[in-house]
Amino acid sequence: MELAPIKSELAKRLTSSRYEHVLRVAQLSKEMAKQHGVSEIAAEQAALFHDIAKCMKKEELLQRLQEADEDKRLVDFHHELWHGPVGAIIAQETFGIIDEDILNAVRFHTTGRANMSRLEKIVFIADLIEPGRQFPGVNELRERSKGSIDEAMYACISHSIEYLVSKRVAIFPDSFDCYNEYMLKEGII
Repeated sequence: MELAPIKSELAKRLTSSRYEHVLRVAQLSKEMAKQHGVSEIAAEQAALFHDIAKCMKKEELLQRLQEADEDKRLVDFHHELWHGPVGAIIAQETFGIIDEDILNAVRFHTTGRANMSRLEKIVFIADLIEPGRQFPGVNELRERSKGSIDEAMYACISHSIEYLVSKRVAIFPDSFDCYNEYMLKEGII
């Protein structure tokens, strides 16, 4: 698939700062894919699509979720989570993406989930630690990402859950499932 049409659509849909973020996530995803034996093409495509719905209005996101066969629990949680699943819908319907791994990397990039593929983990991690991100602990997460993908994913989902708890917001169950996977299986981290 040609990337120029995707980038053109992203430039129309996103603010310039969000567009730049997406490009950084795509670049980091490609680098991480090479490191972990994942298709760089798939990683770049998934990363480009991950925020394609980020700037959509809440009402439009809700409508797209309700029309699709997405997790019905999402509507009970903060609308910030909706852009991942809607992004997967757009990637499939508008750009003809049928690779479930790419679609799931887009769909679960904000929440994580149990049994994530390496591609899903790469996009989740890259979104959190791309070079434009600045928050306490980001450099430690970047260092962790240079080693085991599972150790990096555990560190990133742990950070995300701790952050959400500190903000006193409801946490989507998939995030807990992702975290618990690492806590319950020996040898993952």
